[in-house]
Amino acid sequence: MQEDIFDVVDENDQVTGQMARSEVHEKGLMHRAVHVLIFNGEGEVFMQKRSQNKDTWPGAWDSSCSGHVDTGEDYLTAALRELQEELSWQPQNELESLFKLTPSDETGNEFIEVYRTVGDGPFRLNLDEIEVGEWMNIPNLLERVEFTPKKFSSVFRLILDRLQALQLLPK
Repeated sequence: MQEDIFDVVDENDQVTGQMARSEVHEKGLMHRAVHVLIFNGEGEVFMQKRSQNKDTWPGAWDSSCSGHVDTGEDYLTAALRELQEELSWQPQNELESLFKLTPSDETGNEFIEVYRTVGDGPFRLNLDEIEVGEWMNIPNLLERVEFTPKKFSSVFRLILDRLQALQLLPK
């Protein structure tokens, strides 16, 4: 199986070179990723529980969809590709860019562009990536994260904190 190649970036998110995924992660180099949050008409967010086979946060709850930006891709292209790869789903409306997280230990040294969209599915989960998916209402989600934070990926917890700070969560 051929390994993914990522763009390595500097502190300004400018491409400085390309490297294999394993090498980027092993050396802790800055690279790019996306997270997409899908909300339904009731204001619930679709959450995925990561496969136990994942190398980071196996079995943890995470954004509706997430993944690395491949070499030569922009963030939006990667987000649309990941929706197709993980959920076999294409949004009916444009993805809305919410904010960008900067590299840190919690992000795995990734610049992360966070998007949101509205949709009800149907989703066909890629079981290599996702163990299960579930719609969660915001009050229940916030309570679950508060009482069992380690059941959620560190990136998702950062995203949730930023959503709350910016008052971007549905009521």
